[in-house]
Amino acid sequence: MKTTSANQSGATRRDTMKGGIVAASLAALSARAAVPAALSTASVLAVTETAQARPASGAASQVTEPATGITMHPGYARTIAQMAYVWGWPIVNMMNRRAIFAQAPHPGHLNGVVPVAPTGQVGMLSDYVDPAETFVTCPNQDVVYGLGFFSLDDEPVVAQVPDFGDRFWVYAMYDARTDQFGNLGKPYNSKPGFYLLAGPRWRGLKPSGITDVIRCPTSLANAIPRIFQDDTPEDKKAVQPVVNQVVFYPLKDFTGKMKTIEWSKAPNIPGPKSTGEETKWVVPEKFFDELGQALDTVDPLPGEQAMYQQFRLLLDAAAQDPELKKLLVAIAIDTDEKVIHPFFQWKYNGRPAGNGWNRSTNNAQWGVDYYNRTGTARSNMFDNRPNETQYFYTDLDGAGGELTGRGNYEITFAKGEEPPVNGFWSLTLYNDKHLFHPNNLKRYSLGTKNKNFKRNADGSLTLYAGAKSPGGDKEANWLPAPDGKFSLYIRAYWGKEGILDGSWQPPVIRKVT
Repeated sequence: MKTTSANQSGATRRDTMKGGIVAASLAALSARAAVPAALSTASVLAVTETAQARPASGAASQVTEPATGITMHPGYARTIAQMAYVWGWPIVNMMNRRAIFAQAPHPGHLNGVVPVAPTGQVGMLSDYVDPAETFVTCPNQDVVYGLGFFSLDDEPVVAQVPDFGDRFWVYAMYDARTDQFGNLGKPYNSKPGFYLLAGPRWRGLKPSGITDVIRCPTSLANAIPRIFQDDTPEDKKAVQPVVNQVVFYPLKDFTGKMKTIEWSKAPNIPGPKSTGEETKWVVPEKFFDELGQALDTVDPLPGEQAMYQQFRLLLDAAAQDPELKKLLVAIAIDTDEKVIHPFFQWKYNGRPAGNGWNRSTNNAQWGVDYYNRTGTARSNMFDNRPNETQYFYTDLDGAGGELTGRGNYEITFAKGEEPPVNGFWSLTLYNDKHLFHPNNLKRYSLGTKNKNFKRNADGSLTLYAGAKSPGGDKEANWLPAPDGKFSLYIRAYWGKEGILDGSWQPPVIRKVT
């Protein structure tokens, strides 16, 4: 059975802590003459673990829990409510996406744009995502996407993996916290077959014909398959047979034979109209009505138990006090504006990566990194893990000025200095809403998928960004920008050492006019 990287890292920490306890115990025991010299490390470990398992006075099981029935004063409520909003924002976001997308009567394309499916299934596109897409920020036009939500304790889901050959692919699967679980994709050398996705409380046996069982730590989960596609008519045609076998379905429908859906003919499903911005998945006025469900949806991580108690106390107090409940709405609106909204500035997402760029940090394996989890959920939700993808992004040029369509910019990769990857890389341009900018060239990103770059005489590669075309041969390397603010975003899928260890830096963005 597969385990998540977060679980593995947790086990490593526990082993390290355990080793420290053993070492300290040995040191203390060796100083006492009553301890036999032949006492082994294993014996000390056994004694230590026995002692740890025996509750002492004041142990966790004896800790006093918050008293209910109190009258909570506004200052205390504000302190707890702001943290609850930051902590719960990504989870409520996930819950509300599931509630909308899972209303689909069958797999298809919502408004003809994004894949949707009922709970327990996945919808797939058959080409790059439509540039009119506004359901999620920072989409890319390098892969064919899929999307589906699951309730894995109610019913496990079978994920079909066809034979992708040499093509890059990854099935990114997310729990309710937006942490990835399981390892399915080219970076993991995953084999074709049938994989069963199951929740933490599912107690069934692996059916015959299932390649492996992948456990999710929460019942609520979703999957976003990504299959790389070149920007050529030939590859758009070649990818169809494998895309058509990217099918997810409830365990009860498993027959042991590959199912096929011709996704290019999937029906359109009417949905809400776009406002030109990302769909507002977290509504501050409703947040504290939904927080209780979020607490019930995810079990606390080690160390979160006390925080959960405070959040539940807050909800209990507000249920008894109408004025406090009104205050929570005001706090949610204020926190959304002052704490959540600033995450749309890339300088607040991840760590500095050099030359004015930032890079993703802990992506899709957040644990208790609430800062980066919430920032990413707001600005570019559903990252891949660092070993699958690293992201580099900026709103600024190399001199620190804001990127705007009124300027013209050059981004030059020296010969051999394009992002070092096993998979692919791309540079995408987004408007100030972190969405695609409609343009006559219908071009939104450049990278590995492109076969008609014009390189410089020395072998370097210069890409151009701005509202005005650089003209001539340079136009093949141009990303059209809006007149106003925009941002640039590099993806490095399945990065090599320079990407993973941070030694590779994105190029300087030079404003030329």
